[in-house]
Amino acid sequence: MLATRQVERLIIETTIGSAATHILACYIVLELLDMEISAKIEALLSALPPKPGCYLMKNADGKVIYVGKAVNLRNRVRSYYHKSANNHPRTIQLVRKIADIEWIVVDSELEALILEMNLIKKYRPHYNIRLKDDKRYPYIKVHWADDFPKVTVTRNMTKDGSRYFGPYTGVWAVHQTLDVLRRIFPYLTCDRLITGDDERACLYYDIKLCMAPCIGVIDQASYRQMIDDLCQFLNGRTEPIVNHLKIDMDKAADALLFERAAAIRDQLRAIENVVERQKVISSEYVDSDVIAMARSNGEACVQVFLIRGGKLIGREYFLLEGAEETSDAGVIGEFIKQFYDQAPIVPSQVLLPHEVEEAQIISQWLKQKSGVEKVEILVPHEGQQRELIQMAAENATETLNALKAQWQADRHKQEQALAELQQALGLSAPPNRIECYDISNTQGTSAVGSMVVFEQGVAKKRYYRHFNIKTVSGPDDFASMEEVLTRRFNRWQAAKEFSNTPGKKPDMAFGLLPDLILVDGGKGQLGRAVHVLENFNLQREIPVAGLAKQNEELFVPGRSNPILLARQSQGLYLVQRIRDEAHRFAITSHRKQRTKKGLASRLDAIPGIGPARRKSLLNHFGSIRDIQQASQDELLAVPGITQSIAQAIKEHLD
Repeated sequence: MLATRQVERLIIETTIGSAATHILACYIVLELLDMEISAKIEALLSALPPKPGCYLMKNADGKVIYVGKAVNLRNRVRSYYHKSANNHPRTIQLVRKIADIEWIVVDSELEALILEMNLIKKYRPHYNIRLKDDKRYPYIKVHWADDFPKVTVTRNMTKDGSRYFGPYTGVWAVHQTLDVLRRIFPYLTCDRLITGDDERACLYYDIKLCMAPCIGVIDQASYRQMIDDLCQFLNGRTEPIVNHLKIDMDKAADALLFERAAAIRDQLRAIENVVERQKVISSEYVDSDVIAMARSNGEACVQVFLIRGGKLIGREYFLLEGAEETSDAGVIGEFIKQFYDQAPIVPSQVLLPHEVEEAQIISQWLKQKSGVEKVEILVPHEGQQRELIQMAAENATETLNALKAQWQADRHKQEQALAELQQALGLSAPPNRIECYDISNTQGTSAVGSMVVFEQGVAKKRYYRHFNIKTVSGPDDFASMEEVLTRRFNRWQAAKEFSNTPGKKPDMAFGLLPDLILVDGGKGQLGRAVHVLENFNLQREIPVAGLAKQNEELFVPGRSNPILLARQSQGLYLVQRIRDEAHRFAITSHRKQRTKKGLASRLDAIPGIGPARRKSLLNHFGSIRDIQQASQDELLAVPGITQSIAQAIKEHLD
């Protein structure tokens, strides 16, 4: 429609024009949008209730593009369509794309806040402010419900009686912390059933990284006390730990247990070394989180200082996306909700650089979440607390500058690598999209082909795909590669047909053609790839190369001698990284396939177990080991398992 084209042109103008042009264009755009409100949207706006709740805005494909909450749904949602609304270009784009609106009514503003966070976490809408990177942050998990708790790293918090610490922004930081912890508190890492009666301990006991409860060196009560000390240490509570360790050391010395006393002495020294590096912030022992932010060119970096017992015990930074046109206070408010939704521990005090609109309701939610009497959200204007805010803001700025420099350096390396590949392979342009294929099998069984995709030198994991080989018998990697590539380009043709069919959405992993195909192998694999491209009449459109592992040689069609990229060149590093990723993905998929077949074969050997009962057992227990350890009554609880079949399962698996 004419109005739609005018809207698109004006949105572009608002990003390059003056401030006056921006405001004028916004009003014109809103008038044009108001003209184009569909009958469906009109009906939805009329039906909105004047109650608290959440609203979900969807595009024409039915995808949720924005989630919001309101004390009054009718007033809030209708405000997007008011001519007088001074909306930013991003909001104007959002409104233009709204094809449907759903809402959920709740009883209170607090319920709306909690629901909004859950919906944003579920849908990750494009127009909401979100913690950057579509991933779960890692935590340290203490398996407190176990008799002898272990300490592990996890990305999922579950209500299983465990204690969690985090979130951390990188797994390396978690493992670095655990390296320190294990030297101070030598916790278990093995899967032994701890009875205290084992004949010998493992090597970790000899190198003082385990207290060996397996052979009775430490009893259950003492081991759990040590793990509790570890938890207190992570919470910044070191004084009680030091005090009771000193008492234990004196008792051991009095009892002439000098080896035990020396071990505790070493533990105390390790704790003191760590505590010395923790900066003392305040003599007031108030647990606080200090939050500040830096912004630059649409990027937002939030820094969090963790203060426990008056000491700065850690700091983490988080990046946010979708925050370009939101005020600092608005960004901080959204960050608080998403950060504390993931944080297992909430302090009694949160210090902020700006007042946030929802401070009261957020404080109420934090109090409910943490179970403490009071959670204060404060904006200090002077004194030591204000200095902490400024220090956190300076750290956020330094972090953002360092990240931008790193991004710029990485971008330069990627551009250099692609330019080197273009020159080496004689391409007309740098290969923006590179696809690499590999085959993995064990003597021809459970063969799997992998496809990995790199765009502008960066892995695009959402486009990775694996292919279970169907038409090849035995260990024939050449035929397997031909099958994989044939299926890939069949799906490209199907994606083209889907794109011309209303209501059908193609798989974008296959919908685009690559600028370069790499196959893991030499001339044999390359020949099969060329054959497939010829079958689809794509041999002139898509360059292809085979990568031989021995000397990192690139073979290309029509050339007898291989191409050797310069050692230590960015082009070679990129090719190796892509090849290694294809290999890793193929092996991972192959192992999963092999494991499934292994599980199936063991169960299939049991009389009375067919595909349906096998599936029920695996869905119910999850693994052969759990089925093995299940009692007969637990087996009978699975649909389709009778007394005689349960007996047969026990006999065969035991």
